[in-house]
Amino acid sequence: MHTKQVILLFLTIFLINSCDTNEPPSPPSNSEKPTLELKLEDASCTEAWITLTTTNLQLPATFTLKQFNPAGDTISQILNLATQDSVLYIDSLMPKQTYQYQVSSIEHQVTSNELSVTTMDTTSHEFTFETFTFGGNAGSCTLYDVAIIDENNIWAVGDIPIADTSQNGYTEFNAVHWNGIQWELMRIPFLFQGDSFYSPIYAVFAFSADDIWFGIGNLIHWDGTRYFPIGISSVFPSLVNKIWGSSSSDLYVVGNNGNIVHYNGTIWQRIESGTELVIGDIWGIFNGNDGYNKYLAAVNTMLIINEYGNLQRVITEQGHTLSSVWGISEKLLYTAGGNGLSLYKNNKWEKINKPDVNTIYNVRGQGHNDVFGLSSTFNLLHFNGYSWQYINIGGSNIYYRQEVKNELTVVVGWQGDKAVITVIRRNQ
Repeated sequence: MHTKQVILLFLTIFLINSCDTNEPPSPPSNSEKPTLELKLEDASCTEAWITLTTTNLQLPATFTLKQFNPAGDTISQILNLATQDSVLYIDSLMPKQTYQYQVSSIEHQVTSNELSVTTMDTTSHEFTFETFTFGGNAGSCTLYDVAIIDENNIWAVGDIPIADTSQNGYTEFNAVHWNGIQWELMRIPFLFQGDSFYSPIYAVFAFSADDIWFGIGNLIHWDGTRYFPIGISSVFPSLVNKIWGSSSSDLYVVGNNGNIVHYNGTIWQRIESGTELVIGDIWGIFNGNDGYNKYLAAVNTMLIINEYGNLQRVITEQGHTLSSVWGISEKLLYTAGGNGLSLYKNNKWEKINKPDVNTIYNVRGQGHNDVFGLSSTFNLLHFNGYSWQYINIGGSNIYYRQEVKNELTVVVGWQGDKAVITVIRRNQ
């Protein structure tokens, strides 16, 4: 027994009316013969996105899409197409299976190429954990953000006062660094008028070991040799909530009161968001046109900034709030907030109504089959492309943010008065 296949189309459905003619049309030349072409755009473990391109066909028109399943049976679906390029969305597939697709039109006596689509395999839910704590002897400590360069180079930032015999009774640290052997407490300065200030750091974004950005109320840039202070408060009157960029000459910073600023390698320019709400997260996705679309989580709105700097607003479903956004494809984005996880799929909102998923407030991943969600139940959830599962990292740790890279996931936050980091490695 095969799972029923559902095929949804991002198309306008038209009724096709036939008409009589006194004379049959002249046969087309070779250059005018109608053609159909199928091309795979993307595939997950259970879904596929296929582009159908038509040429020399009068539209709207009716076509038949055939899906040849691995077990040998065939499913047919009637398509009513009105545009030359149409995206076909197919779901209810099974992981690590190969399906064949073909479109045809008896009326136009044309058949497309046969397209082979292999869905992704699932990933493992099995992980090991290692937790580290810092401070707690001189007041509350917190880690707000983390960046993974590689398994031997990890930066976490926050506010970590450590008790000592100094005049204040403590020394302010604002970062910890993993060098492959141990964690090292760090003091990252913001230089102003000849003095060094060690403010709490709220965001970090790393392109490489010699190109790291730290966010306070301004920015600090590490170039591998020294920390450069970068004042942006005149165009960005906010603490920095999150940083994202495709390079250090294409950098975005977001904060409270709807603040967004962009750096093009020469100047910092404010982007008007049209909101005074908190922008808690930003993530960029390559759009296939030599540029990135940026997605921003702004409470009840998702902001989209395209490669030309134009801003679009997408209002969330009623009752759903956004504090986090992530994805690898514009066709499928994960968002999380006060009401759990929602997908922005095929330009529409889709709520995942599962009790465990409804606890997710922060999301990151590295593929359709490898997504992590921080849960308000002091746990991490993992989506392997087919199912969500709790990963019990135990204790009373409260995690704020996470980063995922290769076989490594790092989550940061606090444990009572201590700052906490948990490093999660996939079991081989």
